[in-house]
Formats: sequence, C-alpha cells, structure tokens
Amino acid sequence: MRPLVALTTIEAKLFARDGMSVGFGLLFPSLLLYVLGGLMPGFREPAEDMGGVRPIDVYVPVVVAMAIATIAISTLPAHLATHRERGVLRRMATTPVGPAPLLGAQLIVNLIAMLVSIAVAIIIGVTVLDVPLPASILEFTGILLLATIAMFAIGLLIAALSPNAKAASGIGMLVYFPMLFFAGVWTPGPIMPDNLRRIAEFTPLGAASQALSDAWSGAGAAPTALVVLTAYALLVTLLATRLFRWT
Repeated sequence: MRPLVALTTIEAKLFARDGMSVGFGLLFPSLLLYVLGGLMPGFREPAEDMGGVRPIDVYVPVVVAMAIATIAISTLPAHLATHRERGVLRRMATTPVGPAPLLGAQLIVNLIAMLVSIAVAIIIGVTVLDVPLPASILEFTGILLLATIAMFAIGLLIAALSPNAKAASGIGMLVYFPMLFFAGVWTPGPIMPDNLRRIAEFTPLGAASQALSDAWSGAGAAPTALVVLTAYALLVTLLATRLFRWT
C-alpha cells in the first residue's frame, strides 16, 4: 500500500505541473459550459425545437460525459505512454514493487481529476446557470460509474496500442472528437437527426451522454444505452488487459 500512496502522490504532483492536463483535462469542460450558458444568447431560455427545455439544461449532463472522455482518452493514455517511452515501466518491472502500482497511481490520479472536473461543471451549472440537480442522483451516479469504466478502458486500450506518447495523443484525439460529436456537444441529442442519434446510441460516449441526460431529467436511462455501456466496459477492459505491455 505504501508504494501505491507514494507513487500516487508523485503522479498527482506531475499532473498538477502539466499545464495541458490541468487546462484541457481539468478545466476545459467547465469553461465550455460557462461560455455556452453565460455568454451564448438563448442558452438559458426555453427552446421550441427542444420541446421547451432550456439548452443549458441539456448541456450539463453532456458536459459531464465530455469530462469523462477528456480525462480518459486524452490525458490518461498520453501519461501512460510517456512512462513506457521513457522506460519508467520497464525499470519498475525490475524492482520488487513491480509496475502495477504505477498503473494504479495513474488511474487514481486521473480518476480524481475527472471527479473534480465533473464537480466543478455541476457546481457551475447549478449555482451560476440555475440548472436543477439530477432528478435521480442514485441512477445518475450508477451510470457515471459505468461510463467511467467504459471510457477508462478505451483510454487503457489506446495506451496499449500506442508506441509512444505522441502516438497516444494523436490516436486519442482521433477518437475523442468524433465521440464528442455523437455525445451531442455540437448538436444536442433532442435536435440531432434521427439517423445520427441512432448511431450515437451505439457509441460509448453517445450512450453515456444519453443515459446521463435521461437520469438527470428523470426520464430513466434507456436499456439500450446501459447494455451498450456495459458491453464496452467488459469487452474493451478485457482487450486492454490482454494487449497492455509494460515495455
């Protein structure tokens, strides 16, 4: 336990010193939410094409999904690939401790960063933009956990397949931005064309965004979204575990 605590402390300090991780991974989702809700005209008024719902009410759970993906896909794989590229994982493998605690420390630090990012977004939404809290906090929390497992599994798979940090960042961005589209960051689910909405239901972040939105509004998550998230969580975790390499 002591090596894990020590490594987690070190990795947390390294994360805090990385401006890209803090700015993009930690603050970008909340900043986007504040700009949309605070500066964009009409976002805090009921919209007819969204069934009389305010766009900002729809965007908060979407930004929560975005916060999960930002950490899991853009930050986590790059950090792990950097450690492997610099031989840190290989050198850890020659010690009695082994490399596993370093992987655990990375997961803990990125998980905490994700939770902080989500908490900041929700606080801004509720206190600044007058967005109500989730109608079902228990359901919302359960879906958040499932979505986190699925997205972190994808991040670990990207780290497993990337030969170096530059490749991990590139692959991460190639996966990240299409996922944001299907999550409804640019076109919210209620006004997304039916064919795209159907495709989004089968993407991990699209399913997460829709399930989180349903739990937030009190409509109840669709079984399809939960099945899709569970399938990604199980299958991609298994694949990442089999393909991950320390050197």
